[in-house]
Amino acid sequence: MNWIQALILGVIEGLTEYLPVSSTGHLIVAQRFMGIGMEGQEKQAADCFAICIQAGAILAVLGLYWPRVRQMLMGLLGKDRVGLRLLMAMVVGFLPAAVIGLLANDWIEARLFGLKPVVAAWLVGGVGILFVARWMKRGGGSKGVELAELTWKMALIVGLAQCVAMWPGTSRSLMTILGGVLVGLRLSAAVEFSFLLGLVTLTAATAKKAVWPIEGIDERYDAAFGGTMLMLDTYDWMPMLVGVVGATVSAALAVKWMVGYLNRKGLGVFGWYRIAVGIAVGGLILTDFHGFGSA
Repeated sequence: MNWIQALILGVIEGLTEYLPVSSTGHLIVAQRFMGIGMEGQEKQAADCFAICIQAGAILAVLGLYWPRVRQMLMGLLGKDRVGLRLLMAMVVGFLPAAVIGLLANDWIEARLFGLKPVVAAWLVGGVGILFVARWMKRGGGSKGVELAELTWKMALIVGLAQCVAMWPGTSRSLMTILGGVLVGLRLSAAVEFSFLLGLVTLTAATAKKAVWPIEGIDERYDAAFGGTMLMLDTYDWMPMLVGVVGATVSAALAVKWMVGYLNRKGLGVFGWYRIAVGIAVGGLILTDFHGFGSA
C-alpha cells in the first residue's frame, strides 16, 4: 500500500462512516479494485487498517461535537444532569455491541467480510431506508423527542439495532439513525445520537484491532498489540498516518453536510444510492470483473 492508496482509503472511510451507506462495504470494494489485502497476511493487515483508520472519523466527531462531549464529562463529575443522563444512555447503547462483538467477531469476519454479503446488505438496507423515508414523509416520526429526553430503554433498543450493522454493508450509522427514529427521537436527535454513540463504538473497535493478538500468521503477532505490529510490518507508519488524516478531514466535511441535508431532504437519497451501488457491485461479481466473482 502506498500513500496515495492510503489516502484514498482514508477519504472513503471518512466520507462513508457516518453516512448510512456502510464504510466497511465501500472499503472492501476499494481494496479489491486496488488489489490490496487479497489473501493471507496482507488480508489480515488490510482488515486491521480498515478498522484502525476509523480513528480519524472519531477525531472529526469529537471536534465537531465537543460541546456535547464536554456536557457529558461535566455530567460524570456531577455538574450536569442532562449530560449524565446522555452519558448513561451511550453506555447502555454500547453494551449490546460490546457483548455480541466479542462473542461473534470471529464468525462474522470468517463468513460476512466478503463482497456478496456486502451487496446483499446494501440492497436490503436500501429498500429499508426507502420504506422508512416514505413513512416519515407521511408524518411518521415528526413529533419525536429531543436528545435530552432519551431514556436508557430507548438507548438499549438503538444499541440492539446497532448490532445488525456487524453485517458488513448494513451501516452502523443507518441502524442507529433508524433505531433512534423508531423509538421516538426526532430525526435530528437520532442523527446526533448516532454520531455520539459512534465515538464509543468505533473507539472500542479500533482499540480492539490495534491491541488484540493476531493468531495463525506469525508468533510475533500472538501478543498484545499484534494488530498494530502486523500493520507496521506490512505497510509502515506513513500509510497509517495518511489514512487517519484523510479520514479526519473527510469525516468532518461529511458530517457537516449530512446534518444539513437530512434536515432539508430526509433519508431517501441514501436508499437509492445503496440500491444503485449494490446493483453495480453485484454486476461486477456476476461478470467476475477484476476478480470480483471470487470474493
